Amino acid sequence: MNDIVRDLVETVDAVCARHADPGEGWNPRLWDELERVGVTLLPVPEERGGAGADLATTAEVLRVLGRRAAAVPLAETALLAGWLLADAGADVPSGPLTAAVAGPDVALRQDDGAWTLTGTLPRVPWARHAEGIAVLVAGHVAFVPHGGYEVDEGANLAGEPRDTVHLHDAAPARVLASEATARAFRERGALGRAALMAGAMETATDLAVRYAGERVQFGRPLARFQAVQQHLAEMAGETLMATVAAQAAAAEGTGFAIAAAKAAASEAAGTVCRLAHQVHGAIGFTDEHGLRHATTRLWAWRDECGNEAEWGEALGARAVDAGTGGLWPLITAGGDL
Repeated sequence: MNDIVRDLVETVDAVCARHADPGEGWNPRLWDELERVGVTLLPVPEERGGAGADLATTAEVLRVLGRRAAAVPLAETALLAGWLLADAGADVPSGPLTAAVAGPDVALRQDDGAWTLTGTLPRVPWARHAEGIAVLVAGHVAFVPHGGYEVDEGANLAGEPRDTVHLHDAAPARVLASEATARAFRERGALGRAALMAGAMETATDLAVRYAGERVQFGRPLARFQAVQQHLAEMAGETLMATVAAQAAAAEGTGFAIAAAKAAASEAAGTVCRLAHQVHGAIGFTDEHGLRHATTRLWAWRDECGNEAEWGEALGARAVDAGTGGLWPLITAGGDL
């Protein structure tokens, strides 16, 4: 990490320390501060309204947000909606955004030059709070502004908005031809989740280490017991592995590396959550304790954008296709799935 990126990460961390509230389902104050810092459209090209940063820098910022349990849709805005719009040649508006890939029941039609979008989009992150939704549908990106769709509110295990969006002959503000694919969309979403999860695992591990050092049982701190030491060491190892995998995937930006990172992060999340709650006991599940803000997000993000079984299957299929002669180059050089 170079000095510029390190300074940016420290700035974002300081902003989150002042304004993040893990108990909120949506934090507009934090979002406004992040916009002021200039990170909400970090990887979007400058000519399209963003900062022109690379994926590695974006992943480091997302790791901070995951560590702070920040209730803002930066991954959806920067990695998905911003990418779809900019890649299609459109300027990206300010404000929180979200994105979705249309299913078979969503229809984009053009009649006398006017476009309409009809159908249902399930579990769209942050839809109720977004300024608009970028929908990848039938070789196009359709941007539907807030107010152009109806929302049935839902949430994931951590309380983050996951809304059902109903489009009734919605009139998109823009419809642009796009070469983006559903697979690329899913991979970018998985990269964002892997980076967020790495940060949340850092918090869960730090809280467990602190609690084990403070809680006294049978006349000595929990951290003095060998079994607890093993738990803490395993958590630290899993967290480091997930962090390095996410960083490598962001640096390479290839499907193989992203699949490996999401599979690794989702697998590690199960271990870290289990051990963190074993160390804390019942107190870690209470509303007042900070651990649940990390672990509920990890349990939710573990399945979003593909869980470890899905990405593991994709990696296995790619390895089989590569054959004995191509397996080592695939592992060392990566590439597309």
